[in-house]
Amino acid sequence: MPVTTIIRLAGRGDGVTDDARHIAFAAPGDRIAADGTIEPGPHHATPPCRHFPRCGGCQLQHVDDSAYRDFLTDRVTHALAGQGLAIPEMREPHLSPPRTRRRASLRVERIGRKVVIGFNEGQSHRIIDMRECHILRPELFDLIDPLRRLLGPMLKEKRQANVRMTLADQGVELALEGVTAEGLAASESLTAFAQLHRLARLSIDEGYGSEPRWEPEPVTVTLGGVAVPLPANAFLQATADGEAALLAGVTEAVGGATTIADLFAGLGTFALPLATHARVLAVEGAREPALALKMAANRSQRPLMVEPRDLFRRPLDATELGRFEAVAIDPPRAGAKEQIPALIDAKAVARIAFVSCNPGTFARDAKMLVDGGWRLDWIRPIGQFRWSTHVELVAALTR
Repeated sequence: MPVTTIIRLAGRGDGVTDDARHIAFAAPGDRIAADGTIEPGPHHATPPCRHFPRCGGCQLQHVDDSAYRDFLTDRVTHALAGQGLAIPEMREPHLSPPRTRRRASLRVERIGRKVVIGFNEGQSHRIIDMRECHILRPELFDLIDPLRRLLGPMLKEKRQANVRMTLADQGVELALEGVTAEGLAASESLTAFAQLHRLARLSIDEGYGSEPRWEPEPVTVTLGGVAVPLPANAFLQATADGEAALLAGVTEAVGGATTIADLFAGLGTFALPLATHARVLAVEGAREPALALKMAANRSQRPLMVEPRDLFRRPLDATELGRFEAVAIDPPRAGAKEQIPALIDAKAVARIAFVSCNPGTFARDAKMLVDGGWRLDWIRPIGQFRWSTHVELVAALTR
């Protein structure tokens, strides 16, 4: 077999040769010998973390930033091509720097006297015991060793549990699930841990729902200059810089609109900043984020109304959307196909800012919009999940 060259990265991060073979952990420009040996090319990078490639937190530490940006763009353009859409202006992807992830969900297990904590190994339930991490904020990673000592007595042998960490305004919010904290000693150890590490909140779920054990003051996250109450397990963009890149794209896409509907609004990542220069209706289906955003909107005294509403079961109709000049929409991975027909019929809406965490469902929804008379103007890929195959984007559509 002759020597072949890697020409691109496939969706799962493996290299694709010019004769269509898939080679794990190869980068564009690498040469593959007849025996399968990889000869590193100009885009092959030395992985910074000792846990790569076993740790499932990263899949692309073996490629440089240029190849990573191309991968993000290719994921979007391939999804569009699959729907038969013309490729619009593709803007330079945004990459979040290393060690900027401000939320994470980790697994933990006690094996004998040892407590292992970290991400699962790729396509496995085996936990990679985290000794370094190049994606997490230092405030999160610094809790890993102390958590091993805290959780040892609370974990049942060979039973896995969950640890969720989020960086809030007041510090780290820590949520434990699947651990048992029985008795006075366990309760006191939780309190002492929270005090020592200045946690914003410590919650534990022993099987009956999350119960706060420590919260010296209400926990908030600042969005658009407004402190928003942070419900337990609430969604927050993975990095602050990624959030800023998405917000800049949304703000540009809605243009000078003075009336905006923000659909799947969450805690108000876009609604609160947009309400500084426009009247905004924020629609969110989850009860707790909607209530938190409503409280923040009332305190901010911005022209922002909040409507709790399940947009999958009851999307806004064309008449309701007809009150707005622009729409910002940020659906979950399943996309927003239930909402698209009304966006096509609501002729008063002239601009859409579309945020997506799934290029496949975005392309499907964009195809519906384009077929209905919209134009896809530009897209910017966003790489908040550094060195992973997860791709986000912000796009602008106009009539």
